Amino acid sequence: MDKLKHSIHTAFKTSVEAVMPVRRGPGFESGVLSPDEFVLAGDKLVRVCPTWAWASGDATLAKAYLPRDKQYLVTKNVPCARRARDMEAYAGGERALEGEDEGWVAAGEAHGGRRAGDEAGDEALPEIGALRLDGHGDGGNDGDDADDDIPDMEDYEDEDDDAVVLPAAITIAKQAGAANGGVDDDDIVKTRTYDVSITYDKYYQTPRVWLNGYDENRLVLKPQKALEDVSADHAQKTVTIDPHPHTGVPSASIHPCKHGSVMKKLVVMMTEDKGVPNVDSYLFVFLKFIASVVPTIEYDYTL
Repeated sequence: MDKLKHSIHTAFKTSVEAVMPVRRGPGFESGVLSPDEFVLAGDKLVRVCPTWAWASGDATLAKAYLPRDKQYLVTKNVPCARRARDMEAYAGGERALEGEDEGWVAAGEAHGGRRAGDEAGDEALPEIGALRLDGHGDGGNDGDDADDDIPDMEDYEDEDDDAVVLPAAITIAKQAGAANGGVDDDDIVKTRTYDVSITYDKYYQTPRVWLNGYDENRLVLKPQKALEDVSADHAQKTVTIDPHPHTGVPSASIHPCKHGSVMKKLVVMMTEDKGVPNVDSYLFVFLKFIASVVPTIEYDYTL
């Protein structure tokens, strides 16, 4: 979003919020919420998903139309092991199978499907039918030679009988630490984490999501770096950097200008399938929608 345009809109929005009345009537079926409905939906989220909790925030920033101890919702230390672009690249490589496997989908690869020349690699793989449990195969070595190739597990005995860290995990941990200027720790696979919070936006009358990230070494992540964990369709369009309304900390935020219209469509779809849903299920539907914007931030929204 253009910075100048965003600054002008923020100033306008702040001025309007100062004089506009608080919504009191129900708005769920229209895709929006009143503060009372927001609290009701938040209570259900906290009750069903204990990883979420109510927070009071800075007393000087408290909103009078919300209970003092229920100003916003937060879940902390949410893992984010991959960047959004990596997932999108992987998903782009999926391909439909044909013939006997028609109806199934082959998993994607980082650059989409099989590369030229991979067929030759398949020829080097032994046929399953040619393998035998006694160590012999078609044209293979005899059993004694095969036994010589089998490592003795005693050679790998751990004096302290501790669990062995897989080399792949060690490599990931080292790369994560090196990329962020930290110290290697061979025993931990490090990932980014986020504190994800949900506030009530008085102007748009919908919830609004805020992201405060930490890198693989638990150092505060610059809000702009959070764009790496937002889908390409939204990163430069609906994500803005603003002070958190209850803490004042600069945070990445998913702008709520389209939330009401999207939620209205989702509520209509749910109504057609199962009848009018209860208002306290609003945040579960909302978080499933937000998951399409931040697909690799693994917060809990299961109902």
